[in-house]
Amino acid sequence: MNPVQKEKMILGLMYVAVFLSIIMLPIIILWVTTNGIGELNWTFLTGTPSFSTSESRLATHGVFPQIIGSFYLVAGSTLLGTPVGVLSAIYLTEYAAPNIITKTIRFFTETLAGIPSIVIGLFGMELLVYRLGFQTSLLSGVVSLSLMTLPFVIRASEEAIKVVPNEYREASLAMGASKWQTILKVVIPAALPGILTGVLLGMGRAIGETAVLILTTGGGMSRKVPTRLTSPVGSLPIYIYLIAKETVHQDLLNRGYAASLVLLIIFFSMSVSALLIRNHYLRKLGNE
Repeated sequence: MNPVQKEKMILGLMYVAVFLSIIMLPIIILWVTTNGIGELNWTFLTGTPSFSTSESRLATHGVFPQIIGSFYLVAGSTLLGTPVGVLSAIYLTEYAAPNIITKTIRFFTETLAGIPSIVIGLFGMELLVYRLGFQTSLLSGVVSLSLMTLPFVIRASEEAIKVVPNEYREASLAMGASKWQTILKVVIPAALPGILTGVLLGMGRAIGETAVLILTTGGGMSRKVPTRLTSPVGSLPIYIYLIAKETVHQDLLNRGYAASLVLLIIFFSMSVSALLIRNHYLRKLGNE
């Protein structure tokens, strides 16, 4: 095989890889939509699930507490993890010297991103639920999920801050601004699109998490919207897991697909919102 033929073959393999990467998302969305759209109605969206494991009873109820619970969990973990992640990234890029300590912190951060979620769930259950007495609650779930979103925010924020031109910093310092004022008024606004990308990745990891929530939030069939941080909270991923685990009947499985469709809609809504905010800041930076 001559070099030209070899290059054509490699290019063909690349086309196949790109095609497979692109086509999988539409296939998944189409499959979930086809199976779940028939069960997606107002009663399903505003009703509550049953305590019973009876399929006939479970099939007549909805997922409103699970929708609100998933929103609370993702919003809470984002609000908790984002400031910690951004401040950590600022320290690593703007203050910390490039030494063994900094390298160790980065290694721990990257390792945390790869830890199996069941391990984080077990840690959260032991520390938050039992030792600190938070019980299976919204607070335990939020703190545990924030541990999962933290590495994504740190790494994305760090890379975004690094690419901000040094001329921006030098100009701000030359005008008499302090280092922190420069970071707050110049560096962070310029790096905000990249930071938002990290936040979005963390939200995507949190919204579909199941193992952590099973161990820290009290299950997926809660009939009540949490009113306190210490209240048990339901979530769509656990609801979907329980339905898939307990039944083989297609009618009930379709309700799991309907819940999956709601979960996808929530995620895409958050993604579009984050992208719109990011693009707004990109246009703003381009006009300055």
